[in-house]
Amino acid sequence: MLLVLASGAAGWAQMKSGSPASEGISPVRLERAVALVDAEVKAGRLGAASLLVARNGRIVLQRGFGSAGIGSVFLLASITKPVTAAAVMLLVERGLVSLGDPVERYLPEFQGGERGKVRVRDLLSHTSGLPDMLPENTELRREHAPLAEFVHRVAATPLLYPPGTEFRYQSMGVLLAGEIVERLTRMPLRDFLRREIFEPLGMRASSLGLGGRKVEDLVPVMDPPGAVAADEQRFGWNTVYWRDLGVPWGGMHANTADLALLLQAFLDGGAGVFSPATVRAMLTDQNGRLNAPWGIGWALGRSRAWNVFGDLVSPRAFGHTGSTGTAAWADPETGLITVVLTNRPLAHDDGRLLRAVSNAVAASVEK
Repeated sequence: MLLVLASGAAGWAQMKSGSPASEGISPVRLERAVALVDAEVKAGRLGAASLLVARNGRIVLQRGFGSAGIGSVFLLASITKPVTAAAVMLLVERGLVSLGDPVERYLPEFQGGERGKVRVRDLLSHTSGLPDMLPENTELRREHAPLAEFVHRVAATPLLYPPGTEFRYQSMGVLLAGEIVERLTRMPLRDFLRREIFEPLGMRASSLGLGGRKVEDLVPVMDPPGAVAADEQRFGWNTVYWRDLGVPWGGMHANTADLALLLQAFLDGGAGVFSPATVRAMLTDQNGRLNAPWGIGWALGRSRAWNVFGDLVSPRAFGHTGSTGTAAWADPETGLITVVLTNRPLAHDDGRLLRAVSNAVAASVEK
């Protein structure tokens, strides 16, 4: 099936600047968030970071730390997941995909056992039964395997549990979701995202993969704890192979301003790129009966897994984090947006810095 593309609103306006006080934010409390990041840089525990805070559609804080400036581009890791989910939802809007359809309808090789029970919705809400990573993930990366080989392996890898019966955070379901987009549109996912999401929203620094840039132009990720030097040099986060592979679960690059535009679009009901119905669906808990709150692609304010939103956001908050040390969230209750991009993997402190910064920002709202 060939998708007839229909671009959304072009040239989504860039966000304007405002002062913290004018947007009901305490400058003193907001500065605590800055101090937390600054202290990590000065202590030598963090090499680069960029922080953006906005409220009511206006940026009230934008700061770079260490070797990063306000426009520096970071590898987002799993913040890519809700963007891939949004691509699938554009196909849902156009009547080409239904979330309740079995995955094998779009990927005929995904069959056997209980695979026929896996629905598209399960791929995007972490209930598919697929693993987070393939057992042979390291082997494939060492061989510089193409993305098609990952898809081939996922189609045959055993499910960990009956689909829809458990919540387990997983990346391989998002890989298949991205493959569905590619097969229906007959174009690479990176091109679809650029044409249908990044360009309409004005996300000029965003790309799945390198986007024509050099690795040296991007913020390097610090090695994770226990990293093997030879592996990091061959297929790690800072290699051309990994940076340009364009994995649907974690290969996106962006800066803080671009992510703020994406989050603001969801706060504004879709900004003409996504329909209000899509926004409602993506921000609605899909896993209520499992007591594992998650939207379509987005983690929600009370999601217990992979959540670094902190302790002070409302249950309606939505966002995501990435293992490279990134977090982006918005809270419809307060109109607040926070984007924290660092180059220190979450494994260094289990995301504690990002949670602390999120708490400081959330606490800065006065009215």
